[in-house]
Amino acid sequence: MVKSRLKLMIKKSCPRRGTICRTNCDKFILDHRDSKIHDNAMNFLRNLNSLPVFWLVLTIPAILLVQRYLAGDIIAMDMLHPTGEFSARFMIIALMITPLSVIFGNRRWVGWMMKRRRSFGLAAFGYGVLHLLFYLIDMEALKPILAEFWAPGIWTGWAALIVFVPLAITSNNAAMRRMKQGWKRLQRLVYIAAVLTLAHWLLIHDGIGGALAHFIPLLSLELLRGIIIYVRRADKAKPAESLQTE
Repeated sequence: MVKSRLKLMIKKSCPRRGTICRTNCDKFILDHRDSKIHDNAMNFLRNLNSLPVFWLVLTIPAILLVQRYLAGDIIAMDMLHPTGEFSARFMIIALMITPLSVIFGNRRWVGWMMKRRRSFGLAAFGYGVLHLLFYLIDMEALKPILAEFWAPGIWTGWAALIVFVPLAITSNNAAMRRMKQGWKRLQRLVYIAAVLTLAHWLLIHDGIGGALAHFIPLLSLELLRGIIIYVRRADKAKPAESLQTE
């Protein structure tokens, strides 16, 4: 249908109706079709790379876990470990983005991650809330919850989630504009949440291997970030010192 209309339009506008005109007509149609396929492919990739699709990807583990729980394949206790781990993982990824930007600079993939840093942080909070929800379901009553509240492995988890609350509430452009420099100071509380999360993980589990496997990459990147910043500041200070001596 489209091809017929294109041929008709070209024939009407073409003063000559010979073989050359037909060849040009076919070439125009092929170029138009290739261009349309390319545009459709690019639109598809842009939609695939959009934040709503990214959010859907982040929620897939939660959807699968809840589906298994509702189907009766696992109980509330079985949900605690995976939801807690996903919360810690997304928090760690969000924290790793800043040192990666310092180490690698303005790379395209770093920019892609920077645009999604808040999404990772909100996902960490969401999985933390899910972790708390299934903890409450598993405990069944308020009395046993209060009985173990002050155990080091328990209150550190509560504290980490409480710290996360204002960070999640202000993770939007409106809060950034309203709070200005105070927004960055508030968001730095995520490091306290990270320390509390690590303590909660270490204290609640017998082994330390899982916690260290998740947090050591973050600690290594933060250490490298500190070294790079120190070296850069030292390099900037050298010309100033040489001018003063002269």
